[in-house]
Amino acid sequence: MHTLLVILLVIVSIALIIVVLLQSSKSEGLSGAISGGAEHLFGKQKARGIDLVLHRITIVLAILFFVLSIGVTYFQL
Repeated sequence: MHTLLVILLVIVSIALIIVVLLQSSKSEGLSGAISGGAEHLFGKQKARGIDLVLHRITIVLAILFFVLSIGVTYFQL
């Protein structure tokens, strides 16, 4: 069981890295990071098309990553 979870964790990790690298940047510089964070926090993000799909895939892969990480730790004992 532990080996299966480790293999799944590696696959999810690689997929998460690829999906994050495929996403386009919202803005550049420190001011863009601050305003982009505020827009994301207050829900003004208007992602369309492929950006929306990549954003949702990133969320799912991140949740899977955390669950698998906890599972690997639990079954290691």
